[in-house]
Amino acid sequence: MSNNIQNAKALINTFVTGDTQLARELLAQNYIQHNQAYATGADAFIAAVEGLAQAPVQTTVQTIRAFEDGDKVFLHNLYNFAGSGDQVAFDIFRFNEDGKIAEHWDNLDVLAEANPSGRTQIDGVTEGTSSDREATRALVTNFVQDILHGKNMEKLNSYFNQGKYLQHNTGIADDLSGLGAALAELADAGLAMVYDKTYQVLAQDDFALAVSEGEFAGRHVAFYDLFRVENGFIAEHWDVIQDIADQAANDNGKF
Repeated sequence: MSNNIQNAKALINTFVTGDTQLARELLAQNYIQHNQAYATGADAFIAAVEGLAQAPVQTTVQTIRAFEDGDKVFLHNLYNFAGSGDQVAFDIFRFNEDGKIAEHWDNLDVLAEANPSGRTQIDGVTEGTSSDREATRALVTNFVQDILHGKNMEKLNSYFNQGKYLQHNTGIADDLSGLGAALAELADAGLAMVYDKTYQVLAQDDFALAVSEGEFAGRHVAFYDLFRVENGFIAEHWDVIQDIADQAANDNGKF
């Protein structure tokens, strides 16, 4: 495990331990926060750690998947902040040239029941194989543009091995048949899922995380989609969809 991954995990674990000194050591002073519920800067993060430490119920953090791409680490986490309930999240941390955590993005949602195929938002393959990062990034980037952005929908079948893949979205079953049924149900209800812009596609081995903005069921949302690639096809998919607030505790924007 790389130092940056260890440090990213250590930072979020300060929510559990209340170790403000460690958090201070890990953070750049000009830390940039994109979570809309928190102010920006290291001091605001420290204040959140202090607040959770004083709560009557201890916060829990579990990292399910951890990857690194250049100066960024991306984690798939399960949180329970001060007993408020389980939340699944993707966290992205950018490290500066001094090895300090300089910037953070995330997407969170309540942990739901298993989907129609019996899969949850966090189970499935957790570690990548030694695959070509750039090939994974290219495949996922093309899929996002062709299919999620709707630019080349006729290519849909080409991204899957005989239409098979494992789906962890809370409301969609496995395989292209499950995806088609879910999209048809949304269309019948007059609900749209629209991807307008993709900001990042981070990759390590055969995993890639795409960060996008768009609309879901009439709401302005952020889409975080994690894909696992196998033999040149998309083999598994996890996601977190979160509403984008009209007002935020910082001016850095969601993305």
